[in-house]
Amino acid sequence: MASVEKGDMAPDFELPRDGGGTFRLSELRGRSVVLYFYPKDDTSACTAQAIEFSTRKGEFDALGVPVIGLSPDTPKSHDKFKAKHDITIDLVADPEKKVVQDYGVWTEKSMYGRKYMGVERSTFLIDADGRIAEVWRKVRLKGHLDEVLEAARRLRGEFSV
Repeated sequence: MASVEKGDMAPDFELPRDGGGTFRLSELRGRSVVLYFYPKDDTSACTAQAIEFSTRKGEFDALGVPVIGLSPDTPKSHDKFKAKHDITIDLVADPEKKVVQDYGVWTEKSMYGRKYMGVERSTFLIDADGRIAEVWRKVRLKGHLDEVLEAARRLRGEFSV
């Protein structure tokens, strides 16, 4: 399985998105991008993460850094999820699980002794040239957005006081 590391070119993709239409990563070339992978719409940690990104969207917007969430759910699922929880970030659907495999986040997981394949909660900060600037794997939510925002500020040459 592929794995994307800091310094690698971010694999490009075109996938269906919430609200209809498609999203192509390369269309954001020239801007830094936060691309985060999450396991499933409307589950507790995934909901908390999407709400936190939405709540802090203005801080990312001020840096000119879009936030894109990606899971194997369908666009229809994303639409329901966004409406139910007032999610304001863009969500992209990967039901074929190609992009989660390309980024190395489709991994074996274990719950209650049962092994299964699923998405490892991960975040990638991609620079304006399309290179991976930072990688966070096995993300725990507490403090994560602060780290991502700080890295985005550093990438843009802006520092918090």
